[in-house]
Amino acid sequence: MGLFDMFKSPRDAAKEEIVETPWHVLGKMEQLDDLVAQSKTKPVAIFKHSTRCGVSRGVLKMFEKNYSLDDDQLKLYFLDLLQNRDISNEIAARFKVNHESPQLIVIKDEVVVHHDSHNGIDAADLTKFV
Repeated sequence: MGLFDMFKSPRDAAKEEIVETPWHVLGKMEQLDDLVAQSKTKPVAIFKHSTRCGVSRGVLKMFEKNYSLDDDQLKLYFLDLLQNRDISNEIAARFKVNHESPQLIVIKDEVVVHHDSHNGIDAADLTKFV
């Protein structure tokens, strides 16, 4: 931590960390069909995050710290639940996975092959699906 890091807001610090993780923002319902199609050639993961939840923020930080894959291995999507609850509901209905927050869902060959929530989310688990 540098001398001036103490003046950064938590939001600024989070932005710096997110840059290191190859996130793709999931913000449009139409993206779900594309995402499912992409899962035929490489695994896709969706991280559902609540920006108002301290637990979700902590899990996100740990996930990003431990994430080691690149975009060629797995396509990683970030879903802001507060702005996109309709997309989250569609994911739950389409893939038969109960909504939780935070939540990680892995899709391969158009099927959910893994999902976990809260402190059960571990970035290292994703290497099993690559």
